[in-house]
Amino acid sequence: MDASWYVLLALLLGFAVGAASVHLLGIAAQRGRQVMAIASESVPDGIAAMVQVLESAGVVLDGSNQVILSSPGAEALDLVEGRTLRSHEIADAVRRVWRTGEAEVLDLLHRRGRIGTGNQVHLRVRVAPLGNRFMLVLASDRTEELRLAGVRRDFVANISHELKTPIGALQVLAEAIEAGAEEPERVRSFAQRMQLEADRLGRMTKELIDLSRIQADDPLEHAERFPIARVVDVAVDRNRVLAEAKRMRIIPRVLEEAEVLGSEELVTMAVQNLISNAVQYSPEATHVGIGVRVTDGVVEVAVSDKGVGIAAEEQERVFERFYRVDPARSRVTGGTGLGLSIVKHVAVSHGGEVTLWSRPGQGSTFTLRLPAAAAPARKEIHDAHPDRRG
Repeated sequence: MDASWYVLLALLLGFAVGAASVHLLGIAAQRGRQVMAIASESVPDGIAAMVQVLESAGVVLDGSNQVILSSPGAEALDLVEGRTLRSHEIADAVRRVWRTGEAEVLDLLHRRGRIGTGNQVHLRVRVAPLGNRFMLVLASDRTEELRLAGVRRDFVANISHELKTPIGALQVLAEAIEAGAEEPERVRSFAQRMQLEADRLGRMTKELIDLSRIQADDPLEHAERFPIARVVDVAVDRNRVLAEAKRMRIIPRVLEEAEVLGSEELVTMAVQNLISNAVQYSPEATHVGIGVRVTDGVVEVAVSDKGVGIAAEEQERVFERFYRVDPARSRVTGGTGLGLSIVKHVAVSHGGEVTLWSRPGQGSTFTLRLPAAAAPARKEIHDAHPDRRG
């Protein structure tokens, strides 16, 4: 139990014992926030004031387990129905605390909403007596906290798995080279494969660093204006060697000149990743098209390929870290599963989005959509006149 809970409980107990009782009916409002007095029950005014300013959900019950006060947070979490608690688990905890007189803390899954299956949230609930007449229930929503913890666990597990593959391959190849030291051709072949695995490991490390930096920094905090045409030119140039190796053409078509506000380096990285992804997963001797246009103040950079396409059930997951539609093919191309995740984070950090259209057998189009920078204010230029004074 954290220190703030003890402080709050001490304050509430002090109010419960020492404050004068008042009769609450209807709604007590102060500074734009409301505390509902559900029943005509004598409660200390200090308790009402404290429940009103709670950041977490707060509910006060009388000796018959009837709700007499509830905070806006409790209403938002849908903890109360009429004069009763909706959760049987919380109600059971209240009865236990009445019997023992000792506070309880419990974690539970609560269904918010009463239509269909509702929205389930993870709550941490504290139940404690307020003097001899009242019971306090505090609930905090831990759903996002637990989700982020799960994301971190998955990330650690995924990166551990991904790093094992190239590292393990390098170890095996090094042993093979040692064993075949007298056979130059085999040594040369193993050395080439070692280079491929080392390159893949290097790319993965760089992309992890890039992704970490994107998530940690706000590119709009120190934003700069830059033309999207320059971004496309640089991104195309960085993928030219890869495309030529597959006898592919990259065809950019900038329909409208536009500027974007943010980090030119990060946006270039995002476009470069989209082009690289299109080149890697397209057949040889095809082409990748890049179109740029401005629609309703939004700059759209669309990268289209003639690849195998992505099934509908896979499209929602392609922006997840380390997710690959075809893991076997990714091992051949050296893909890390981080490129599209980087694109998504760059888009979101710039106030935009990335969308996908794809159909198996017809190819895919990834579209990076970013807010266009407002036109710079025009400066009026006036002829300077000497100051003529008499």
